[in-house]
Amino acid sequence: MTQSTRWKQRPEGSTWGDFGPDDQCGRMNLLTPDKVLQGMQEVREGLTFNLSLPLDFPGGNVLNPRRLPPVLRPTLRNGRANMNYQLRCDEPSCTDVISDDLVVMHLQYSTQWDSLAHVGSVFDAQGTGEPQAVYYNGFRAGIDVTGPASAAGAGIFDFAKVPRESTSGANKLGIENMSERCVQGRAVMVDLHAHVGRERVLIDYDRLQDILKKDAVEIEPGDMVCLHTGFAEMILEMNRQPDAHRLENSCAALEGRDPRLLQWITDSGLVALIADNYAVEAHPASSHPGSCAALPLHEHCLFKLGVHLGEIWHLTPLASWLRAHGRNRFLLTAPPLRLPGAVGSPVTPIATV
Repeated sequence: MTQSTRWKQRPEGSTWGDFGPDDQCGRMNLLTPDKVLQGMQEVREGLTFNLSLPLDFPGGNVLNPRRLPPVLRPTLRNGRANMNYQLRCDEPSCTDVISDDLVVMHLQYSTQWDSLAHVGSVFDAQGTGEPQAVYYNGFRAGIDVTGPASAAGAGIFDFAKVPRESTSGANKLGIENMSERCVQGRAVMVDLHAHVGRERVLIDYDRLQDILKKDAVEIEPGDMVCLHTGFAEMILEMNRQPDAHRLENSCAALEGRDPRLLQWITDSGLVALIADNYAVEAHPASSHPGSCAALPLHEHCLFKLGVHLGEIWHLTPLASWLRAHGRNRFLLTAPPLRLPGAVGSPVTPIATV
């Protein structure tokens, strides 16, 4: 552990300082060239699977009222919509027809990665007895992760009045740090759906270990771990008309309040935890007395360990193929957008078997 000038004490069980005082990649540091080679050794058929939902799924804002589907609009060209634009309007000798567009997108609406700036905690990093808002490795809210002082600088309600400037930014821990690591290596599928179907089940340590044993799944340091629950497949079936009651009461999710499960995440050495459900862990979390995190697994992974979370991935076709062929490992290539300062990112993950 390397001591940092940003903190004098680190959360119990965290990796703060383990990868250097200014590290912004967390356990992605364990995704080494050897792990890339291990992933490539899992490629036997040359078959590929796209693990992303269409980015306008789930539809509406049932899963999260603050996140809406992407909006596509053409760019503006000479005072006209730049879609099917005939250049002969400007120069009679030109035969070109041009279409050019932009997107207004909530970065964590659909298949996504969480950056380490997505969830922090109120913690006494300086040992003064006065907890402050901090993120992984002690990076500070308001200094390293900034946002507007008022709601006027947040959200988009009137396109015409949105200023041409960013109002927030993860100056540290932004998603670009993950992107620059390329995110390619060996991944392991844990097929929860094969054991519990679409029943709403909270998977604690004991249940997870039982499933891993039954399916002979081994997870080693540096692996990326995927949890198949069938949730994203259900979203697809709903065809952009999500049923809130069914989604809230279907499919497995990790029991984020189980300390043994959190310790297993620590001990496993996994570098990323990915699921096809909304938040990897059950949300809302099980009740807990006293002051605590509303998202305990997010706090443990993003804030303490530096483990990125992937959410709402489409894992069912890959999981079905792997089970049919008696396999659970594959090569995963899944860099987020190289978008400096973003706290999350859509992703088009590709699995190769």
